[in-house]
Amino acid sequence: MDSSNSDKQNNNQSVNEDPAGVDNEFCPGFKDVDAFVKYGLGTVVAATKASASLPQVGDEYDLYRSFPGFQEFCETQGDGLLHCMSQIMHHHGCRAHMRDRNKLTGLEERFDLVVDSNDVILEKVGILLDDAAGVNRSQQPVMPAGFQPPKIVVSSWNRKGGDSGSGRSSETFRLLQAKNVTRPQLKFREKVDNSNTPFTPKIFVKPNAIKPLPSCRSQRPEDLDVPAALADFIHQQRTQEHVEDMFAHPYQYELDHLALPENLLSKPEPQMYKPLAETKCSFIDTLEDLVAVNEKLAKTSEFAVDLEHHSYRSFLGITCLMQISTRDEDFIIDTLELRSELYILNEAFTDPAIVKVFHGADSDIEWLQKDLGLYIVNMFDTHQASRTLNLGRHSLDHLLKLFCNVDSDKRYQLADWRIRPLPDEMFQYARADTHYLLYVYDRLRVDLWEVGNGQPALLQMVWHKSKDISLKKYMKPLFTEDSYMDLLRKQKKAFNTQQLTAFRLLYGWRDKLARQEDESTGYVLPNHMMIKISDILPKEPQGIIACCNPVPPLVRQQVNELHLLVQQAREMPLLKVRHAWGHAMHWLFLQPEIPLFGPHDTSRVSESDIPSFTPDGKIYLKSIVNINYVDTVKDPGHLTVAQQKACRVVESFQNPFRMYLPSNDIHISKNAKFDPSTKIYELPGITSKCCDCAPASFSE
Repeated sequence: MDSSNSDKQNNNQSVNEDPAGVDNEFCPGFKDVDAFVKYGLGTVVAATKASASLPQVGDEYDLYRSFPGFQEFCETQGDGLLHCMSQIMHHHGCRAHMRDRNKLTGLEERFDLVVDSNDVILEKVGILLDDAAGVNRSQQPVMPAGFQPPKIVVSSWNRKGGDSGSGRSSETFRLLQAKNVTRPQLKFREKVDNSNTPFTPKIFVKPNAIKPLPSCRSQRPEDLDVPAALADFIHQQRTQEHVEDMFAHPYQYELDHLALPENLLSKPEPQMYKPLAETKCSFIDTLEDLVAVNEKLAKTSEFAVDLEHHSYRSFLGITCLMQISTRDEDFIIDTLELRSELYILNEAFTDPAIVKVFHGADSDIEWLQKDLGLYIVNMFDTHQASRTLNLGRHSLDHLLKLFCNVDSDKRYQLADWRIRPLPDEMFQYARADTHYLLYVYDRLRVDLWEVGNGQPALLQMVWHKSKDISLKKYMKPLFTEDSYMDLLRKQKKAFNTQQLTAFRLLYGWRDKLARQEDESTGYVLPNHMMIKISDILPKEPQGIIACCNPVPPLVRQQVNELHLLVQQAREMPLLKVRHAWGHAMHWLFLQPEIPLFGPHDTSRVSESDIPSFTPDGKIYLKSIVNINYVDTVKDPGHLTVAQQKACRVVESFQNPFRMYLPSNDIHISKNAKFDPSTKIYELPGITSKCCDCAPASFSE
């Protein structure tokens, strides 16, 4: 206690001695907004992880609840959480006390209090964000119909900071989410193909080819007015080529036969990067400049590449910017303006004599194929090198800090890269992503050589992993009748038939509209809103609007159509659906090709392979709580030896209630169970027969 008191006195003395430092703090304990946000985000993540680890309903929660110690602990923690929530509500001016103390109806009132408080808090946050971004919704003038306001991007980056001596206070907020940005898809020469067809490579010329491009890909289809995938199918039918050639990786053969020179498997001499101020940086937005860049890249031995992508206002996403750095120069390429001409960079990108350095290229490889028709041969991924060296953290900012002592600014990582003209802050951020990457590439190769005790084993491993990433193929998201089950399985929601039907219909409506409007599914209708609508099943269109906060624009426009879908779901018969991911019952589909160690071994069966319903003619292993039994439905002659043995074991079971039955012969009627006029006594437990028979039922 004495030491803690002395520490408090020392802290108070330090605060009194430096009052200016306290005045400069954003809030007590935090010097700026970034520190506060970082602390808050960490707290929220920790709370989310803690809540996810709590026992859920079905995870033996009822068993734990039967122990007085666990029950008392839950009540104590629950009271503490309710008190904390009440203080937060009171701080924001919301009603924090319940009028109804009944345990049954009080829970609903608590939920209503939380919903109302969230609405109030989020509304305040929206107002403050609009003020920080320079938009005040309460002071917008009323414009006459047909008035076209000037297209000015309103964000904090186009407001100059105040006094330079005021520090970073004017540079704290970076709300670079553009408003009124013209959709770049409208200017694309080739229309975006959001059709529900597989993706075909956008390559018609193959530089540096060892194996020539198939004839179905060597020339453009003449049907330019139809989507690219459909035109390729038409051309394929005309030329009678194999479908595999259409969807294969164009540089599969070249990558499989790539031979690395000795200098890439030996210890290099790191070449120091040039300072930013002494390095030329060019913004490339014309075809002439792009051709000049391609000629410069063809003369180098290595260059670094990075991409900036936007996915919120596009169904498949858009590659907005490409950064390329050589040892002497940096290039920022406008991929929105040069989208149709960037295929000429394949001359340098597929040259096996030139090393392409990426960091975390898993997504970049797919974006290059999808939008630009570019492929990579001979790539080095610094992320894979960092993982091989077990550096602990593998992000680019960590590598820049470790090798270059550079603090990267990640405030623009989630910015809207469709903004044009590109702000200077975003320009410099994009440039820094690749400017230092070649030096990091040298240092990582040195460390791989030294950790490998002067042997190239680790270097070969990184090159091999990088080649595997280069072989990745972009796969377009395809909609099927069961696509909604993947999302529902991740959410682990227990829906009845009406709710499940609503979720399926809403999922299909969202996918169709997102493809038509070229918007992301998260923009059309976020997952949590779709699940809430499916769970509540509102009876009126206003109820659908109430489930969405804020209301997506397309939902507000088509709320009547959504209401019809919900009404269609409400007309379904109300039944409880057994889900494959539930903990109370599991259904295991037994097939001869599944290598099971025993009749109850599910260690080699993935959760996605577990069906939800019982088709005829199949064998299932059912486990309900602690009762395990095998039930065969039809065709016992085709059973394996193990399955026949299981049937004999089941037949040998004796019902424990048989001793209470009459001693005379009992008439067994298979149809008695379905006759409502007959009083039936069903034997609980396991049926006396295993194959092709109904459960035994006994009638008076």
